[in-house]
Amino acid sequence: MRKIDREEILTHNPVKIIFLLSLPLMISQFLQALYYMADTFWLGHLPITESGDAVAGVQITWPIIWFFIAFSFGFGIAGIALISQYIGSGEDNDANLVANQMLSLSAIFGLVIAIFGFFITPYLIPLITIATSVARTANAYMKLIFFGMPFIFITFAFQGILSAKGDTVTPMYINLITVILNIILDPFMIFGWWGLPRMKVVGAALATIICQGIAAFISIYLLFKGTKGIKIYFDKLILKQKWIKKIIKIGLPAAIGHSTTALGFVIMMAIIGRVHNSNTVLAAYGIGDKLISVIFIVIDSLGMGIMTLIGQNLGAKLTNRVKEIAKKGLQIVVLVSLLESALVFILRIILFKVFIPNRPDIVTEGTQFLTIFIWGIPFFALAGVIMSLFRGSGHTLQPMIIDISRLWIIRIPLAYLLSLKLGSTGIWWGITLSNVIAALIALFFYFQGEWKKQVIHEHKETLKPAPFLT
Repeated sequence: MRKIDREEILTHNPVKIIFLLSLPLMISQFLQALYYMADTFWLGHLPITESGDAVAGVQITWPIIWFFIAFSFGFGIAGIALISQYIGSGEDNDANLVANQMLSLSAIFGLVIAIFGFFITPYLIPLITIATSVARTANAYMKLIFFGMPFIFITFAFQGILSAKGDTVTPMYINLITVILNIILDPFMIFGWWGLPRMKVVGAALATIICQGIAAFISIYLLFKGTKGIKIYFDKLILKQKWIKKIIKIGLPAAIGHSTTALGFVIMMAIIGRVHNSNTVLAAYGIGDKLISVIFIVIDSLGMGIMTLIGQNLGAKLTNRVKEIAKKGLQIVVLVSLLESALVFILRIILFKVFIPNRPDIVTEGTQFLTIFIWGIPFFALAGVIMSLFRGSGHTLQPMIIDISRLWIIRIPLAYLLSLKLGSTGIWWGITLSNVIAALIALFFYFQGEWKKQVIHEHKETLKPAPFLT
């Protein structure tokens, strides 16, 4: 695997480039997911009296954590769109300036959220679940995770900057190092191996923070060294009004979309946390959510690869090539999602038993969740790739509308109403139907074609694309 340069992105076969860009992203995001899957796996192997509460407690924390950090992700998307389009148009100096500003914003957001999140955690957890034992576990885990927020933000900014440039390999290697370390540290700190204290969920959180700190340090070192084509300078890290305006103009709709989506997941968790036998249902959803995240890693990674291609080709004003990339991207993502859905359906029982072998009630509930949910996966994939087209072109209003509609207008009301009649089964169907309807909304925006326009320049001479190389 190697870095993809500008010439390849602008001239080579788009299907080949999508996969070359996306494969390292898939590996990188899969490794990132292993941070949390490792926590769930090891906590699921605690004694039967502790495993259910531990898994459920960790599960309810992440929607809350994502709510706090999602607002800044929108500005990260703005940075990726601007950097990729400036690189596509050959304006490397402006791309470098945006990267510096993006890193500063990310570090500031991370620090503010870490402080605020730590103090507000005890007041948020009781709103999600009425199970005292689960709430106690979640409170201990989430307080510590907030300490690692600045590390998470810096690492994500680094990944976005390099992805926009076409280098998706370097972040993958950093994730590989830190995830292996996290998997090794987890059982030592959870179970108290080799004389360490038995810390359970606190140990899982500490292992994650240590590894995220290492990833952030490596990211900052590489950016200041400048070996990856983007160099960070202290004077350029000072926020400039010109660039902040650009980032906010593009990023605000994406930020609103991400944060409201994350809040929607918090509300969903509250609905799940109030059904009959909520401890079992939360734990089942927690494991199922981790398994589904592997599917979404592939879909999201393909979308990010498409974002880079769309951004750089729009920057170069290669309109016909942009249309070809969009068409091929839609076909690839939907086909892959169908194959993944079939695989998960076949393996669903086995996968649950691997994660929590001593709780057949959780396995039964989780299997039912996956059986229903997989019907909506291809529709979610379709909506996701269309949103990637818009984000890569710097048009973030449409994805915001899709995100808000999916969670707030469709999923939450449906899940709540169906849960009154069908319990947890109604929630699973509400989630699935929301993905189907969101795909129809996304298709409406796709055919309007706003994603074919760039955002960095009004007018620029159109370049002629070279023939696709094989």
